[in-house]
Amino acid sequence: MQASYEKQFEALRPKLIAFTLLQVQDRGHAEDLVQDALIGALEGLSTYQGNAQFDTWVYSILRNKLVDYIRRAKRERERFVSDEDEIDIDSMFDERSHWDLDAAPSHWHSPEDLHLRSNFWEVFDFCLLHLPTSTARVFALRELMDLETTEICDCLDISEQNVWTILHRARLKLRGCLEKGWFLKGEAV
Repeated sequence: MQASYEKQFEALRPKLIAFTLLQVQDRGHAEDLVQDALIGALEGLSTYQGNAQFDTWVYSILRNKLVDYIRRAKRERERFVSDEDEIDIDSMFDERSHWDLDAAPSHWHSPEDLHLRSNFWEVFDFCLLHLPTSTARVFALRELMDLETTEICDCLDISEQNVWTILHRARLKLRGCLEKGWFLKGEAV
């Protein structure tokens, strides 16, 4: 039975790593977490009932690993939510609302390249990764991992009001970044 899932594990691994990188922003930790999740899935194949899609089941295992990792990291260091951590989104774009070449992803070297290569999810990922770490983490836990607000509160030891405030700020910053980096007068740049 394990052999039949081997190809599914191989196909799923890059997606799991990309998803995990949004949370931990460290490739080594992301690969370790994904490996742990895949090992957990492999060891738990005998308990897999097929009630959920296979990918969903593996993602739920990874989600639990991520939550454990975040809780451990929280205990190991004190977390600060500070305006000093925030970057100036305006500094990433020129006066015409095009990416500043110094702030743009490294593979965007010219306006022509920008136009040809850009797509919404690249810009979204860029914007998400440039949010303050704590803001991006809360946003990803809620919107990408579908955790309930109470779970986020427990995981990060913050109040529910703080979660909603951080989510609101994250959405505003993502909207501003996407409007400047992706939408210009209703057209993609």
